[in-house]
Amino acid sequence: MDTSIKWIKDLVPGLECTNQEFRDAMTLSGTKVECFNELDKNLDKIIVGQIVSVERHPDADKLVVCQVDVGQAEPLQIVTGAKNVKVNDLIPLVLDGGKVAAAHGDKNEYPDGIKIKKGKLRGVESNGMMCGIEELGSSRDFYPEAPEDGVYVFPVESGVKPGDDAVKALGLDDVVVEYEITSNRVDCFSMIGMAREAAATFRKPFNPPVVNATGNSEDVNDYIKIEVAAKQLCKRYTARVVKNIKLAPSPKWMQHRLMTAGIRPINNIVDITNYVMEEYGQPMHAYDYDTIADKKIIVRTAAENEKFVTLDGQERTLDSEALLICDGEKAIGLAGIMGGENSMITDDVKTMLFEAATFDGTNIRKSTKKIGLRTDASGKFEKGLDPELALEAMNRACDLIEQLGAGEVVGGVVDIYDEPVSKKRISFEPDKYNALLG
Repeated sequence: MDTSIKWIKDLVPGLECTNQEFRDAMTLSGTKVECFNELDKNLDKIIVGQIVSVERHPDADKLVVCQVDVGQAEPLQIVTGAKNVKVNDLIPLVLDGGKVAAAHGDKNEYPDGIKIKKGKLRGVESNGMMCGIEELGSSRDFYPEAPEDGVYVFPVESGVKPGDDAVKALGLDDVVVEYEITSNRVDCFSMIGMAREAAATFRKPFNPPVVNATGNSEDVNDYIKIEVAAKQLCKRYTARVVKNIKLAPSPKWMQHRLMTAGIRPINNIVDITNYVMEEYGQPMHAYDYDTIADKKIIVRTAAENEKFVTLDGQERTLDSEALLICDGEKAIGLAGIMGGENSMITDDVKTMLFEAATFDGTNIRKSTKKIGLRTDASGKFEKGLDPELALEAMNRACDLIEQLGAGEVVGGVVDIYDEPVSKKRISFEPDKYNALLG
């Protein structure tokens, strides 16, 4: 399990410690830290600059001379070969004496970074260097707006200004910690679970996300009917409908958090499902509502040798134990593993069905091995999820949809939950425990 320390601190307000103190304390309290990744490693003296002017280099066809506002009295002169620079662009630049993580065109991190010094390029003084996203130790996988070959340009809506800390503006001022989590602690395979551990370790209050009620005056039961035929393999199935979908990039704060979990941002809807999966440890899936035949969902096992094409375009041959999500005519999802190509969310989606369910972990594990397909979602289901998580995650996702203006949530929820988990009270017997421990 990987967690962002910044994200942990947002859930545990008042947690003040160094990165080293955090790792040591968590390990000693039973949450063993395996390794960590400082996202700002080898990044120093990198600020936001705004290009004031761009002129051709007097002695080089492929270079330009830029005057850059860095929030000081006088602009800096920087010579660059980047082809995408233009006046008023806000870009990250490293000052004289600063460091970057990689050389231009090289995605491999240098062990100690590369120090940048002012000098002359073909006879013209240059007082720093403009940075592409790879030189900052990241990639276009996590910053898809970055150009393939050129300096990174901050989007207008980012709100940065000359002189700002570019590393912080990019969300790289963070440490990602990897833990060794045993399979019996499925609650720790989520940000909320790890934040609870941190709160207990440091004796600080734990503040879970505040989830607001959502839903218009309509009734979701008028949109979709759910039938769980394989009840022994699906303890709980919840569904909500969202209409008037507005696909767009998710906000930078969400993209940065997904990046720390190693997830590439795609769009607001897909990112919300991935975000909630990381936050709560509950996988979710979204289907294009208009592709669902008869407006009905059936959870059933597959027929022997039934064929199904998953989202990655691969045809899978299933056995009679595989669990499928079907509509009135066809299979549309491989339960707990991957959705189907025939119901995927496209740019034309208008209405979608959100699913959050609790599938049998043993069945999911066997199915992934048989078909040779393992996903982040199946990895979580395999460990055996708490059915109580499903509705919590569903409501959180719908709240985020409305917060981000991604759609209109239909009122109500379909919740098939025949055997609710009953809470148990465990007596505290310190004399017995101390005798056992010696």
